[in-house]
Amino acid sequence: MNAEDGSQEPPEHARFAAHLAALEQVTDADEEGLVAGVLADPDPVMAGAAVVRHLDRRAEELYAASSWEEWAEAMARVVGDRPFLVRRLREWALFRAVALGLPWEQDDLLASSDWLQLRTAAGSSPGALAVLTERGRTKRIRGTARAGLTRPAPA
Repeated sequence: MNAEDGSQEPPEHARFAAHLAALEQVTDADEEGLVAGVLADPDPVMAGAAVVRHLDRRAEELYAASSWEEWAEAMARVVGDRPFLVRRLREWALFRAVALGLPWEQDDLLASSDWLQLRTAAGSSPGALAVLTERGRTKRIRGTARAGLTRPAPA
């Protein structure tokens, strides 16, 4: 019960918290099955929100690791045709390419979401910063990229 107004917490809130807790603790071997199970929740919006948080956390951990490709392919199979989740995985792959100095296309970066452009603008890839300084979607993205270009290089 909510102490303030006497109402009960909606069941999807409890399931969301349970999904997040399970995803935080899942082993690599069980990850695909658990993500698929979360996506089978009767509330697709809530399930997608829990899974995108998981994808972001895991991608942040793995983008520079040798296990990235295998993980990203597994997650792509699980998220199937859910547009937002598919896009987030694609954008993490683009972020990875930019951050690690792998080949990437300027048009892909310019077509990416504000989320990815801002995340990339906060990084240190001179090529991406130059693109985003000139053509980033928002004033904030352009300013963040400009600031990155003027930061002194690490010693």
